[in-house]
Amino acid sequence: MAVCRLDPCGIICIFFTYVAVFYADYVVVKHLVIPSMTESFWGAFCVVFFNTIVFLLTVSHLRAVLSDPGIVPIPKTNIDFSDIHSETAKRKTNDGWTVCMKCETYRPPRAHHCRVCRRCVRRMDHHCPWINNCVGEYNQRFFIQFLFYVGMASVFAITMVIVSWTLEPKVKKEIKHIKLVHSVILVIESILFGLFVIAIGCDQMSAILNDETAVEHVKREGPLRARKSRYTLLQEVFGRSHPLLWLWPFQVGRQKESSDVTLYNV
Repeated sequence: MAVCRLDPCGIICIFFTYVAVFYADYVVVKHLVIPSMTESFWGAFCVVFFNTIVFLLTVSHLRAVLSDPGIVPIPKTNIDFSDIHSETAKRKTNDGWTVCMKCETYRPPRAHHCRVCRRCVRRMDHHCPWINNCVGEYNQRFFIQFLFYVGMASVFAITMVIVSWTLEPKVKKEIKHIKLVHSVILVIESILFGLFVIAIGCDQMSAILNDETAVEHVKREGPLRARKSRYTLLQEVFGRSHPLLWLWPFQVGRQKESSDVTLYNV
């Protein structure tokens, strides 16, 4: 189920993301590669390589934005929870399912309510304004792919600034000033975005390997679960395909479990 939320903060963040990405692409091609590497094979290679990163970044970001993060469906028939509104102890069943008093429905273990999306999300990690969506069980891998490609683009852009200025031939003074301004802006942008995605990426990998979402960590709700290998925990997020394909954003996303479909169609 594709989703699109009319959250002003999320819409602004998405707009800013694409402005920053395509500005970086413009600077790399127009002001770094063309002036210094136009006649070389490496110039063409750098343009193709950077635009490939931008393409994969865009695809993974759009999939994180538009994919269903794992929204718990609302049952077709109303369920009466009036008898447990004031009895917190009874809101959790023996099999780990709980009752969300805001959605007024049952939700599976490790699902949490998002105040922005106004729905419960399976294995919700957090709501991210940069994708205007929750990071949950079904789209976390696309979010991590997006972070990875932003990091790659940042490192490559800074590298291109250094290489371009090293190979820069003699040009007119005013053209050099324009290039300098764009280079400084690009380096600042790349450093800020690079550090940002490294921090978030480390948090995401730590959460995956510890089998604990950010929400569970904050609420100290990490339930006792059977210990799993790190490879198994990574497979739960990236799928059971070959590890070399874990960063490929064109794989089919995970689908809702049949138990959920059966329950909520009742």
